[in-house]
Amino acid sequence: MFFLFFSCAKIPRGEAGKQIQLQYFVEGVSDDSTRYLLYLPRDYDAGNKQWPLLFFLHGRGERGADINLVKTHGPPKLIEKGKSFPFLVVSPQCPLTHHEWDWRIMDGLLTEIEKKYRIDPARIYLTGLSMGGYGSWTWAMHQPERFAALAPICGRGDPDEVCALKNIQVWIFHGVRDKVVPIQKTEDLVRALRECGGNVKFTIYPDAQHDSWTETYNNPELYRWLLEQKK
Repeated sequence: MFFLFFSCAKIPRGEAGKQIQLQYFVEGVSDDSTRYLLYLPRDYDAGNKQWPLLFFLHGRGERGADINLVKTHGPPKLIEKGKSFPFLVVSPQCPLTHHEWDWRIMDGLLTEIEKKYRIDPARIYLTGLSMGGYGSWTWAMHQPERFAALAPICGRGDPDEVCALKNIQVWIFHGVRDKVVPIQKTEDLVRALRECGGNVKFTIYPDAQHDSWTETYNNPELYRWLLEQKK
């Protein structure tokens, strides 16, 4: 039996303000699926307005089959602790069989989310940490027209391809003492993107090692900045 792209759960009703688990099956592969967490704003069911969406990609340590691992860092962690956001949050889990994010699968998931929920296509934002930072760079470079803003944290990417993002608002974060992903990886991307006219904000944490995401995701200014961005 083969599956097309779809979410196996019905559109949740009465789940606004909560973070729920759903599953997404990959086209043409009967035994390959992606678990993800979906957060709907508390006022989602009130009216017919379109909502912004934040897509979050976790790091290598949160891969696997236990969806609760995705709540270890970033927006899913904050939601689990009771924080409310004025946008949808989609947080997929990368399986252990994948060594990095497959942007094609994520692109299909985003398409499915747009079909099922009231998403403002001009306000879709992408962020990720470490492996998820790399996944964010890669996905956005392949599909720059999908996103209004990009916020990669301690990731890496291809400087030769980064000019694809010159029309996207980008805010990047990295720690100087990072020994897992050296800050030079980000500096090279920033330099290349600025050379081709890209609009880049670059926040450097002088004392941070690889964990430059906790301070970033705890900062309300990040979310204010994202919501200001629109295609």
